[in-house]
Amino acid sequence: MPSLQLGSPVCSCDLQQKGMHADTSVWGMNPDVVSPSWSSLANLMDDEADEYYEYYDEYTQVEEEPSKEIVHLGEPDWVDLSPHYRRIQQGDLCSSNPCKNNGWCEMRGSNFTCLCSRPYTGDTCEKVEDTCVDNNCVRGDCLVTLTKPYYQCSCSHPYKLPDCQQASSQCRPNPCKNGGICMRHRMRSKFTCNCPEPYQGRFCEIGPDDCYEEDSFYYRGRVNQAENGRTCLHWNSHLLLDFSINAFMEDAKSYGIGEHNFCRNPDDDQKPWCFIRKNGKVEWDFCDVSPCSGTDEEIQEEENEMFKTCGQPETQRGLKRIYGGTKTTAGKHPWMVSLQRKSSRRVTHFCGGVLIKSCWVLTAAHCVENQAEDLQVALGKQNLKRREHQEQIFDVEKVIMHYRYRVKDYVPYNDIALLKLKPIDGQCAIETKYVKTACLPDFEFPAGTDCFISGWGETETADMSLQLLDTSVKLISQKQCNAPRVYDQRLDESMFCAGNLRRGRTDSCQVCCFFCII
Repeated sequence: MPSLQLGSPVCSCDLQQKGMHADTSVWGMNPDVVSPSWSSLANLMDDEADEYYEYYDEYTQVEEEPSKEIVHLGEPDWVDLSPHYRRIQQGDLCSSNPCKNNGWCEMRGSNFTCLCSRPYTGDTCEKVEDTCVDNNCVRGDCLVTLTKPYYQCSCSHPYKLPDCQQASSQCRPNPCKNGGICMRHRMRSKFTCNCPEPYQGRFCEIGPDDCYEEDSFYYRGRVNQAENGRTCLHWNSHLLLDFSINAFMEDAKSYGIGEHNFCRNPDDDQKPWCFIRKNGKVEWDFCDVSPCSGTDEEIQEEENEMFKTCGQPETQRGLKRIYGGTKTTAGKHPWMVSLQRKSSRRVTHFCGGVLIKSCWVLTAAHCVENQAEDLQVALGKQNLKRREHQEQIFDVEKVIMHYRYRVKDYVPYNDIALLKLKPIDGQCAIETKYVKTACLPDFEFPAGTDCFISGWGETETADMSLQLLDTSVKLISQKQCNAPRVYDQRLDESMFCAGNLRRGRTDSCQVCCFFCII
């Protein structure tokens, strides 16, 4: 497995398509066609390459460690289903322990089984059992815990443990902090804390220093109230078990998330937020927390630098809050490009691309059948709806499509193109934390290689995402991809496949990749 010195794996994709994808690959082209190395390609681009662009192809790079989330009960989905391969793998399924959360792997015949510790469950101990099913917290919320009895109630004041059914006096003892005065209402459960300056919050627990800095990802304050006044749910609430952001997600502590209900910003949104319960449904809302003084100042322009590295993002943060994909954070895919169509009325995103040099973007040929003057690209984008301080916008000077690009039986062949950006004041893209180039591969990746795909658009739920998403798939062998139940020999050696095949279904790949570039 190659080292990460070439950079993290990336696929630049249009999420508006579904199904397993096959696309162009330089390694499978006609041997009679001369195919110079990627370094030669870089030189050609510097000299405004001619119409022969059979050299530009898509492959992905492996991660530093295999993705454990891809492992399924029994034989992995992505393997080439040959008898020889199965003989090699069947006795080795537990060697890497595919069981999560300290689960124990046991071989049973040719398959494996994970023995999970409560409250974890699922084929690979990847889920958390809802231990609150038979435990009712009447005037509160039931929380899932990792210690016996694996649940506890969080009662709304003035209701008391163990089941939040009985209430004490609203103001005895005084629940208000920092000198706040408790005022009783007519209803036994209602009260108000009159807070002295500068304290605020339901219990006067929020002090003047509880604010968020410019990067609110690092907010670790104690505000637990949304802007609409509702109290935040605990991150370990049983109501959040089906959400990807909760107290049981991977590396929860590094995001400031745990068995509490304080506001956090694990996905680099505008400001800290939390989940709330509204009209019997779980929603999210930004929190009633203020920015620290000085954070509203104009953001200083990034230092202009030439591109010194490729394929190395400065952030790895990315969490699932949008169903069907990971809501990424600024800088996680700094080579990702939004291709946009200009009109007299508006600018519309329609495809993805990858920045490979300061003035060059690699994309799919079927995306750029428009004239260059109708196109622009946006670099450093995360949310298509907002204007973002880190974005860089360029018009397209030239479109160069693969001269053998064609579509036959709905399958694109040689589906690759280059866009040359139009410089502004003699300068194209400038390297920042949010804008970097992807590396170009000089070797072929085997089937089973983990691959990240990223993009905007329609997900498998048919909902549109204006936020950049990513997910992972595996490269699939040509033999599997050309099987009768999949593409039925329609793919030639100039293509490769990426997706997740599962038994009993032709295709379960949730999003579809145009091309994969290191």
